[in-house]
Amino acid sequence: MLAVGKPVAILRRPSDQPGSPRRSLGKILAGLERSVNTRKTQTALETRISLVLALASQAFSQTQRVLGDLAAESAKYAIPRRFEPRNFEEALMAVPDLETVTFRVVKQTDQYVIREVEPYCVAETDMPGKNGFDFNGASQAFNLLAAYLFGKNTLSKQMEMTTPVYTRKVRSDGEKMDMTTPVITKQSGEKWQMSFVMPRKYGSNLPLPKDPSVTIKQVPGKTVAVSAFSGFVTDEDVKRRESKLRDALNNDAEFQVKSGAMVEVAQFNPPFTLPFTRRNEISLEVERRTI
Repeated sequence: MLAVGKPVAILRRPSDQPGSPRRSLGKILAGLERSVNTRKTQTALETRISLVLALASQAFSQTQRVLGDLAAESAKYAIPRRFEPRNFEEALMAVPDLETVTFRVVKQTDQYVIREVEPYCVAETDMPGKNGFDFNGASQAFNLLAAYLFGKNTLSKQMEMTTPVYTRKVRSDGEKMDMTTPVITKQSGEKWQMSFVMPRKYGSNLPLPKDPSVTIKQVPGKTVAVSAFSGFVTDEDVKRRESKLRDALNNDAEFQVKSGAMVEVAQFNPPFTLPFTRRNEISLEVERRTI
């Protein structure tokens, strides 16, 4: 029996003592658990941050590409190219840096240039009205061709714009004459036709127009006499310049106007171009004189 009033000694196992190995192991395990939970939280946060940064980088890259494409397209108009000028008027002319027909200059005079033009494909449509340079008729025809070029075709494919736009007459019996690049307007009786030159990279694999009033044709190679002029084009101006070009070619000892050749007009610039910097060309198909 224990004596009353005397302190009782309580014995503890060594493992229950402060600082014992068992107690230290528990603290270590608890610390590891807290560390793992913290690490999981940090990993999730880091994942979210990485995702946000990746999306931001992708959006920035896409924006750079869009801005780069826009700058490249704008530069074609803001930094135009120029033909070799024959006089001061031509020195002021500039054309957009767009694809055009391929040709080689074989002769040059003060009044005209003789070119050998390679074959090319065009999209063409009839123009309403009796005049080749009527604003309303030209606008309607241009819009039809532009719609085809920018996706209204069997492949819904957007193609690149080319230059120039051609306007051309044909025989009154309806026989169509060959066109040149890139937008061409022809006359069949009282009808005119407008044509866009198609990008060369498509070759014969051009998509078909959805609008039946637009047709695709291949223009064979030809030799043409070309005279450039500035300003806005009118029907009266075309008649006067055609007569002047025919007269000049009558005196050419090497080339003559091909029988049945009809005048063709090329316009290189968008409507907002200043008149004195616009480049237009009037041309007639020619052939070498026989000795």
